[in-house]
Amino acid sequence: MNQQFSRIAVKVGSNVLTRRDGTLDVTRMSALVDQIAELHKAGVEIILVSSGAVASGRSEVHPAKKLDSVDQRQLFSAVGQAKLINRYYELFREHGIAVGQVLTMKENFATRRHYLNQKNCMTVMLENGVIPIVNENDTISVSELMFTDNDELSGLIASMMDAQALIILSNINGIYNGSPADPTSEVIREIGQGKDLSSYIQASKSSFGRGGMLTKTNIARKVADEGITVIIANGKLDNILVDLIQRPESTLCTRFIPSAEPVSSIKKWIAHSEGFAKGELHINQCATEVLNSDKAISILPVGITAIEGEFEKDDIVRIIDFEGTPVGVGKANCDSAQAREAMGKHGKKPVVHYDYLYIE
Repeated sequence: MNQQFSRIAVKVGSNVLTRRDGTLDVTRMSALVDQIAELHKAGVEIILVSSGAVASGRSEVHPAKKLDSVDQRQLFSAVGQAKLINRYYELFREHGIAVGQVLTMKENFATRRHYLNQKNCMTVMLENGVIPIVNENDTISVSELMFTDNDELSGLIASMMDAQALIILSNINGIYNGSPADPTSEVIREIGQGKDLSSYIQASKSSFGRGGMLTKTNIARKVADEGITVIIANGKLDNILVDLIQRPESTLCTRFIPSAEPVSSIKKWIAHSEGFAKGELHINQCATEVLNSDKAISILPVGITAIEGEFEKDDIVRIIDFEGTPVGVGKANCDSAQAREAMGKHGKKPVVHYDYLYIE
């Protein structure tokens, strides 16, 4: 097998695994498992991020009274996740492959310790030939703490596990240069760094998922900037996964070209931790200009003009430039009280060291 990747993360969207009536499409699921098994046997390590728990539970439970959206989601996902993982277990067992369930939530990525615990768990699984099947733990995730959808989760997982590629399987062939419904629109085959796609993207949500194409492209761009190839393709096409790996040039998809400059593991974590920022460091014009240059620079107290929020040492903080624009995130080298004490003074140690700073 022509094999360009030795470790990939594959995200299967709910719109790939769900029939029109909202129930689980077991035939499609079985076809995807066959493809993953083929790649696995060829030596590719695969982490599967799979939606479908809510769809899986929808056909299993019929509530006695009308439930609100959170109750409904919790009920369907609790029943559906058990059914979903059991179905995967049975399908992979036919190929002689063991799978393991990893249920996670946004807070598990907020602290470095939890982050590394998850990474270690999945590394041990891969080392022992087990395919991790990852999903958000919808039964205990409440709305404001949820991932945008599993696209965001798959980006975090691909980055955390140092995957060489993230393949996002949706129900369309990729990113189009117009509306996908317009017959004159074509799939953009390659997207280089820094390309603005906002004019092409439809802001509509997918029919069964929480995210849309805008979410997918934003996440794809961030992950590609970390040196990981990102591919958006149609999960309903026959043999799509194997074709993407074996015949990448002739397979219809959108491919985000990865950055040639590798990003350290700690910076990958910080890049995806923006949503967990506990405070803000506002910096002056001079510090902003130096930050925008190519020099390796830390955030020093002398360049800080204001500190918002309360944070502990090692918490994530957002960096705001002199015009009020968020420009990056970093890991605090001290707590907010110490930072305020040193603010504006020369000769003090960095509040955020360069090694723990991610500029967007």
